[in-house]
Amino acid sequence: MPQPRLVTTSAPRAPEAVVLALHGGAARAGGAAVSPAQLSVLRMVPVARRIARAGRGRLAVHRLLNSYRGWNATHTPVDDVRWALAEVRERYGDLPVALAGHSLGGRAALLAGGEPGVHAVVALNPWVYPTDRADLSGRRVLVVHGTEDRVADLGRAEAVVAAIGRTTDVRFVRVEGGDHAMLRRGGEFERLAADFCLSALSRPGR
Repeated sequence: MPQPRLVTTSAPRAPEAVVLALHGGAARAGGAAVSPAQLSVLRMVPVARRIARAGRGRLAVHRLLNSYRGWNATHTPVDDVRWALAEVRERYGDLPVALAGHSLGGRAALLAGGEPGVHAVVALNPWVYPTDRADLSGRRVLVVHGTEDRVADLGRAEAVVAAIGRTTDVRFVRVEGGDHAMLRRGGEFERLAADFCLSALSRPGR
């Protein structure tokens, strides 16, 4: 049975907080395992690196590789996020955590954002259902969506943001010309994610 894994981008000696970067990727027949080389996984590499650079030694940053591709009825990326949060607690104690995900990883970040220890959520071009709900009270949430995304529907993301906004602090940013893979305007997606994580996880006065 495939197992989730954490890939380290940055592991400072005494971090103030932790960021988990969550990849997307559609399901494959037969419950295919995640490959570190698949494009949906590689898309989060520059995002994780940008967050680590912004943190300047204050943020531990790890990329989560899910156990299976996509989303199914018996095991979802949310289960893998819960595993990763337990690993983070084991390694770092009760440090605040931000979840930063793309596509289905963005959906996983939003749905797992209510887990203990999570302080902030970033969803980049999230592939969501308009009925997706999670209790994100007390969390800070950023949703970024490219206007030229032809895979994850912008209107669905807007519906989820409107629902989340009734109970928590949520910011929605449209990236003009941004596509689903974040190949166009990729630097803008990365900057927004990094700045938000650093702001949301910084200690007062820092």
